[in-house]
Amino acid sequence: MINKIKKGGVLLAAGLAFYACSTNKIIENKDMSSNPLLMKSTLPYHAPNFTQIKNEHYRPALLHAMGLQKERVKEIARNKAKPSFENTVLALEKSGIELSRVSSVFYGLTSANTNDTLRKIQEEMSPLMAAHTDFIYLNEDLFQRIKEVYKNKDELSGEDKILTEEYYKSFVQSGAEISSDKKEKLKRINTEIASLQTEFNQTLLDAINHKKLEIYEVKELEGLSEGLLKSLKKEDGSGYEIKLINTTQQPLLSSLKNRETRKKLFELSYNRTNGGEYDTNGIIVKIAELRAEKANLLGFDTYADWSLVNTMVENKETVQNFFAQLIPSVRNKTAKEAEILKESLHEDGFAGDLEPWDWAYYAEKVRQKKYDLDENLLREYFEVNSVLEKGVFYAANKLYGITFEERKDIPVYHPDVRVFEIFEEDGTPLALFYVDLFARPSKRGGAWMSNFVAQSHLFKNKPVVYNVCNYAKPADGEPALISYDEVTTLFHEFGHALHGLFANQKYAKLSGTNVARDFVELPSQANEHWALNDEVLKNYAKHYKTGAIIPAEMIKSVKNAATFNQGFSLTEVMGAANLDLQWHNKSLSALSEIRNPLDFQKKQLEKENLYDPYIPTRYLSNFFAHIFGGGYASGYYSYLWTEMLAEDTNAWFDANGDLNRQAGQRYRDMILSQGNTKNYKEMYKAFTGRDAEVEHMIEARGLN
Repeated sequence: MINKIKKGGVLLAAGLAFYACSTNKIIENKDMSSNPLLMKSTLPYHAPNFTQIKNEHYRPALLHAMGLQKERVKEIARNKAKPSFENTVLALEKSGIELSRVSSVFYGLTSANTNDTLRKIQEEMSPLMAAHTDFIYLNEDLFQRIKEVYKNKDELSGEDKILTEEYYKSFVQSGAEISSDKKEKLKRINTEIASLQTEFNQTLLDAINHKKLEIYEVKELEGLSEGLLKSLKKEDGSGYEIKLINTTQQPLLSSLKNRETRKKLFELSYNRTNGGEYDTNGIIVKIAELRAEKANLLGFDTYADWSLVNTMVENKETVQNFFAQLIPSVRNKTAKEAEILKESLHEDGFAGDLEPWDWAYYAEKVRQKKYDLDENLLREYFEVNSVLEKGVFYAANKLYGITFEERKDIPVYHPDVRVFEIFEEDGTPLALFYVDLFARPSKRGGAWMSNFVAQSHLFKNKPVVYNVCNYAKPADGEPALISYDEVTTLFHEFGHALHGLFANQKYAKLSGTNVARDFVELPSQANEHWALNDEVLKNYAKHYKTGAIIPAEMIKSVKNAATFNQGFSLTEVMGAANLDLQWHNKSLSALSEIRNPLDFQKKQLEKENLYDPYIPTRYLSNFFAHIFGGGYASGYYSYLWTEMLAEDTNAWFDANGDLNRQAGQRYRDMILSQGNTKNYKEMYKAFTGRDAEVEHMIEARGLN
């Protein structure tokens, strides 16, 4: 997942997808000269100096930076000179440099290492940020100047022309052409959405932190390894506690032998925000209603219609047609998988049908029996630092020639964070890369990538990129062993990192990962391919005790099992993607009639032939942070769409020598370093020599 924060000098979104705002004078009468957030860092790559940054610096820095940009925007808008690229578009791109600097750190920490002070600041800032963006994008005088430059865009070339086009599209999509009274309504809606999204995220984080499954009899945890048991031990030694992760299904469900324990864990996860103190049902309905109202104000029937305009797919019909090609095969495969798992359930002496908390356990049991693959034994070959340095970094070196050197002198925001400097093949410094692997109460769920410093030739900035994951932290002295799924997550997030590290644009708004949602997941999903590459796998998959390379038979089993359980996997992801589209493809009146979001969810999935009593969607609506707390509203389909592109990319690598510098350099030059400077379909076709083909995804998933 990518954590959207900014686009160039104008703030558009922060990891929590805020939108816009209008306040009067907000520069506080304080001396800002000593605030480390407002000064360009003197550390290498202008990395944030976390030894100097304190909680009390964020609020005044954010307010001051917004005030600076607002004054500059006013100057641009009232400029009497003829609108030109330099005095309008370029001036706007430069106007928010301080705000980008401050917000990139602030929203990085509110996601990865928050605290009560930061949470309060975030609550205050969300509506202000929303109003601030509205002040820019709904500014009539400024838009007229942008529009004038856009009319003469053919006089421009290269990134100057593209930047002008992108700003014009952003203004139009934000509502610059609607009437004044509608703009006032839009400002109110944007501010309210921003506040609700912050409330949703903070409520969800509280639910995850406070709802833990406590176990006092070790026999109830039968099936877990000694290492896992140690990591689950409560600090006071009174028992064990299992913390939730953000998905509906929980990783330990595949190992827990006790059916009642599985049921308790699943139901705790399923109901984390459904009723009670941490209920979010009312919040998500209100967000959906406000988004529908916003779309109507902007001249669109639904939020999905508005949201998909500037994407690779361009409209919801393309998404629906894409799903239509997959659903029949997926449902057929799921039905066959369910019958096999039922047999295993009955062999264990349980009558009746599968339950949602049974699937992962019996899938793992069948996997072990059919493919001789034990997840707990497999973990012993996946020590997380080996996966990172000898797997993820090794593959990047072979493909792109880059090298990594750990920097212990760069300040970090938490002791778990590691920093690496990255160098080009010829030794030229390229970037800084932070990696933050382990779960903690101050970190939201999931895994993501973003920038502390965005690449920009204009500002002479090289990228400072970070990856965040939520792996279980081992007990002191124990190795951090992860599952194969978690291995692919590490490769996935570093694929996003590569997209940011190889950015090569003049303007930050066009740089690196600042691309459409349904293109941004291509580099990440394609990078997963190298986790199972023979050369890469043998380099990192070594037993944490003996150092022995993972046995060839085990590798073969992993590969043979690659298409196993794909009906389940696709059903839960497609269910979530369709659910996202349904929430955002409804009229305001239809949304206002929703009384129970989970009933609504079931009806929508049944209608699309994606409801399965055994397989809940990957995220239930009331804890679907991607769409109600982040920037993926109407965009969760992008994971499947870009999987299609990624599998097609993998087929290209297979046909062009697999893991080699020549192929890697072509991919870097034609995809990873292009940012938002070309039409996505044309860019991809230029790289492979043809349009993407869904057949490679169907084959990789074992649906044919």
